[in-house]
Amino acid sequence: MGAVERPECLPTTEDAVWIRVEEASSVGAVRRAATGLAQRLGFGGTRVAEVGIVATELGTNLQRHAREGMVVLRVARTDTEASLEVLAVDRGPGIADVSRTMRDGHSTGGTLGIGLGAITRLADWSAVHSEVGAGTVVVARFHPARTPGTAQYATGITRAIGSETVCGDAYAIRREDQRLVLMVCDGAGHGPLAATASRRAVRVFCEGPWSSPTVAVERIHRELMGTRGGAVGVAELNPATQTVRYAGIGNIAGSVVTPASRRGMVCLPGIAGHRARSVRGFDYPLPHGGVVVLHSDGLTDRWQLDPGSGVLSADPVVIAAVLLRDAGVRQDDASVVVARLPAP
Repeated sequence: MGAVERPECLPTTEDAVWIRVEEASSVGAVRRAATGLAQRLGFGGTRVAEVGIVATELGTNLQRHAREGMVVLRVARTDTEASLEVLAVDRGPGIADVSRTMRDGHSTGGTLGIGLGAITRLADWSAVHSEVGAGTVVVARFHPARTPGTAQYATGITRAIGSETVCGDAYAIRREDQRLVLMVCDGAGHGPLAATASRRAVRVFCEGPWSSPTVAVERIHRELMGTRGGAVGVAELNPATQTVRYAGIGNIAGSVVTPASRRGMVCLPGIAGHRARSVRGFDYPLPHGGVVVLHSDGLTDRWQLDPGSGVLSADPVVIAAVLLRDAGVRQDDASVVVARLPAP
């Protein structure tokens, strides 16, 4: 009998800083925040400078050419180190020729002129997705020392409401053998008390393994008693059967998205930690090329991923950023997790 892979709770990326880029002074704020965070994470001087160059270029492009540009600085921690992601998101006008923009030295009009090609050289891993008239997402990932980067198969993004410093939504991702298990919790309300509930859900979820999403949701429901409670959804992606099993309480929306369709998954009414019907799991086919999306009601459910844009084949962080940009509700905390089955 072969060895069984130890269950692993993958690092949850912390969305540390959100910066709206509308004025020239915002570019300096982006650079200072990015380099300051890199220094706090223990990056060396050369690496900090490279982070600063990329942050400045992305911020300048947003300020001069984009609409509703945002830079998100994200930190992912493992047992041995913390990596930094710089994520730039905007609503337009988009890039008509991404391949040309990827060439070193190409400037889109008075920026540093290093081009997205040089950004990909300075970062350990990067990705660009752009749709003319819709907007652009650029992500660059840095480790303290240069480390060849790879695409992810599951990740999430959270955003706090308004001026709140903590988000009441949280997520976690587990890998058990070849199965991938996702959890999203939307703590009731917002602010520190909502965050307390959602973080407890993360802790309980990471204590698995779980025999099924139903068992995980039931345990989280019991453990949230005494907190504000919230909505919770758990999805298990199984490559052996090419299915996803989903169980949830409350208003966590789950969907299986393929180039041909989007199918919603059933989440039963209730409030985890307070009142809930008997939890049930539901199975759905997950064909090759499909992705699973879970999100809180900080996103409207009226979104579509245009298969013709190539977004469905993009890295999950790119898909999550597009969804939050296009469907995010600013009057609520928001979280979205995107995953696809790992390559066999």
